[in-house]
Amino acid sequence: MQSGISASQELHTAFQTLVSSPTQRGLLITIEKETLLPLTVLHPSTSSFDADLSLLAPHLSPKQALYILLRRYPSTDPAPFIAITYVPDAAPVRQKMLFASTRLTLVRELGIERFRETIFATKEEELSVEGFKRHDRHTALEAPLTEEEVSLGEVKRKEAEDGRGAGERRSHVSSGVSMPVTEEAAAALKGLGGEGGDNLVQLKINIATETMELASSTNVPIGGLASTISATEPRYSFYRFTHTHAGEEISPILFIYTCPTGSKIKERMLYAASSRSAVQIAEAEAGLKIEKKIEESSPEDVTEQSVLGDLHPKVEVKKAFERPKRPGRK
Repeated sequence: MQSGISASQELHTAFQTLVSSPTQRGLLITIEKETLLPLTVLHPSTSSFDADLSLLAPHLSPKQALYILLRRYPSTDPAPFIAITYVPDAAPVRQKMLFASTRLTLVRELGIERFRETIFATKEEELSVEGFKRHDRHTALEAPLTEEEVSLGEVKRKEAEDGRGAGERRSHVSSGVSMPVTEEAAAALKGLGGEGGDNLVQLKINIATETMELASSTNVPIGGLASTISATEPRYSFYRFTHTHAGEEISPILFIYTCPTGSKIKERMLYAASSRSAVQIAEAEAGLKIEKKIEESSPEDVTEQSVLGDLHPKVEVKKAFERPKRPGRK
């Protein structure tokens, strides 16, 4: 879902000033008249990021969404900024959807390579000193790596810094895909393109890292989709539906986006804003051709009958107009 909103020239100018001015800690941005506009500059900046969070606190409202750009790392870092989408639970519904669907546009237009990470927050305490510490602890929870994996990771990091924008998987700017995807998820999608093997690949979003990950890869008949796709969390499901139509066996790839009504509002907004990215990942990374896109609240609504109706809608044959008979002469 994309909003069609773009950054104003005033915002580009304000951001360039932020980039070149170490005395500025951050920039607050809002949406007015379908345009991204600078709202407030956070300054003066000190040497302590934690201390400077006090500059932000007075501008946070429980009913007003904001974009917040903060300088968190040294100016010598290739990506010194973080981009925060702050959408409180009590904000108006239209505002929530507008800010959620425009967040990726914001970092793309300002230069995604300048941002170390993007964060989605719904509460003021998430943007406090303790809130950032919790965030950092969560993102630091990684599986132990072997010495070889550590060395390989350092090589990839160095290549990313030296060749940013040269076709790495991390940002997908060249292919128009905005959210990173894990290698495991991409490999599963590629396997979906061939005959045999698994025919259902489910992707989920890691909310903390804003990365698409593999939820599961299985082989199920279409009647088993309702019981296989998660009924409690949103999912992006890619399904190879092999069936016979008009005497021919065909295997179209379906994109099924399900978002249960009981899922968390933060999840619902992030999944809605990133569904286009999921499709682009499948097309650009795995070479899949999506024949049909289906959106449902519950997996139970995805049935063989409904899918066949979407793929092969019945053509209504209109009866030709018949000129009324000329009345006979008396």
